[in-house]
Amino acid sequence: MNSLIVLLGPTGVGKTELSLRIAEHFSAPIISADSRQLYKDLPIGTAAPTPEQLKHVPHHMVGFLNLTDYYSASNFEQESLSLLEELFKTNNYVVMTGGSMMYIDAVCKGIDDIPTISDEIRDEIYSQFEKEGLAPILEELKEKDPEHYEVVDRMNYKRVIHAVEVCRMTGKTYTSFRTNKEKERPFKIIKIGLTREREELCNRINERVDQMMGDGLLEEATRVFPFRQLNALNTVGYKELFRYIENEWSLEFAIEKIKRNSRVYARKQMTWFKRDPDITWFHPDEIEKVIKHISSYIL
Repeated sequence: MNSLIVLLGPTGVGKTELSLRIAEHFSAPIISADSRQLYKDLPIGTAAPTPEQLKHVPHHMVGFLNLTDYYSASNFEQESLSLLEELFKTNNYVVMTGGSMMYIDAVCKGIDDIPTISDEIRDEIYSQFEKEGLAPILEELKEKDPEHYEVVDRMNYKRVIHAVEVCRMTGKTYTSFRTNKEKERPFKIIKIGLTREREELCNRINERVDQMMGDGLLEEATRVFPFRQLNALNTVGYKELFRYIENEWSLEFAIEKIKRNSRVYARKQMTWFKRDPDITWFHPDEIEKVIKHISSYIL
C-alpha cells in the first residue's frame, strides 16, 4: 500500500536534514507542510529548502505563492491530496515534513466542512475590525459560541473573525461544525515526531535566528515591508523586524524578540503534537532507528 511518511516537530528541531535522509533512503519526493514556505518571497525567514537540497530530492508545495495570494489549510488539504494521487502513480512512498500543525492535520485527518462565507458578511466583519479592532468581535464570539471562545487563539484575529463569520452566516455556533471526525485516506500514514531536550532546542533556535540574520533576513524583511499588513507576513521573524524598520525597536531587541517568540511557538507546536497518539517520537540523531521504524510499517 502507498505510504505517506509524515515527519513533524517544533521549529528548529532538525526536520529538514532528516527529511532529506529519509527521502533519499526510500527514493521518495518531499511535500512541505509549512504554511509560510508556500510563499516564494520568504526563503530565509521560512528556512525554505536551498537550491542544493532541491537538486537532491524533488520538493513540492514550496515557493509557488505570491504574498497577496489567499491560502488556507483547506486549500492545502485539497491540493496535497491531488498531488499525492499523482505522486503515488510513480512512487510507493512520499515524505511530508513541516511544523504547521493544522496543515498536517488537514492532510492526515481532514478538515470539517465549514460553510462558505458570503462576501457581504466577510466585508461587513472586516470593516468592523478595521474601525473598532478585535475586542467587540471577541465579545460577540464569547456570547454566540462560548465553547470555541475558550479554546481559540484570541491573538489570532483571522481565526477569531472566521468563527464569528460562521456564527453570523449560519445562526449556529462554529463549534457545531467541528466534528473532528477523521476522514479515510487511500494510503497508509506513518507519523514520526522529532524532539530534543528543552535547553538543546532553545540553543538551536537561538543559533538558527543568528544564522538567518547572517544570511540576510533583515534585507528580506525590508523588501517585503510594504506588504506588512498581509496575513502571510504575520509571522515570527518578520513582524519583529518590521518594528525595527519602523524605528520602534532597536535591532538587538528585535532579534531577541524573534528568538523568544520562536521558542514560544515551538512550545505551542509540541503541545499540539503531543495530543496525537499516532506519533512515534525520536531524537533527530536517531536516523537508523527512524528508518528501521518506518521500514517495519512499509516493507
